[in-house]
Amino acid sequence: ILYEKRLYFKMHADLFNKTVTIKIEEGSKRAISFNQKSGFGKLDDEKLELSIIEATYLMENGRIDIYKNNEKCTTNQIITLIKNEEIYGKYLVYKDLKDRGYIIKTGFKYGSDFRLYDRGRSPGEGHSDYLVKVLYESYDIHALDFASYIRVAHGVRKKLLLAVVDEDHDITYYNVEWTRP
Repeated sequence: ILYEKRLYFKMHADLFNKTVTIKIEEGSKRAISFNQKSGFGKLDDEKLELSIIEATYLMENGRIDIYKNNEKCTTNQIITLIKNEEIYGKYLVYKDLKDRGYIIKTGFKYGSDFRLYDRGRSPGEGHSDYLVKVLYESYDIHALDFASYIRVAHGVRKKLLLAVVDEDHDITYYNVEWTRP
């Protein structure tokens, strides 16, 4: 059996605080393609701005090299950074959903971790279908908080997908819907 491994020219990305930027080079549309075709980051005239979660995913997949103060970071350094920021579970969920072919954007304005677009759809083609809330199996959740997640999702006509990360970093997904008795 032959396996094909794509080789990419890695793009240079700079880490500052928790944001990673890729400068848009004249004559190159790769950074623009990351945004428009694959849904990564936020694009402006001069750069593509990625969250640390998006950048970690691209780095692990051999698409970018991340530099901090002009020094190349290792994958282990970036993973340690997101673990220290206590967002490693969110990264695992992001990676799992991205590997399944979904387009993922921030869900910050909805009080969730991510907005999820069905496979084949992108943000410019309509609204997201799901809000994703990442929870940890070992954490307690208050009933009122849980109810608020559901009410917000219902109020913006989205489904709520709870992603529960356990101690072994396995993820269990629950599709939660609000129903009127």
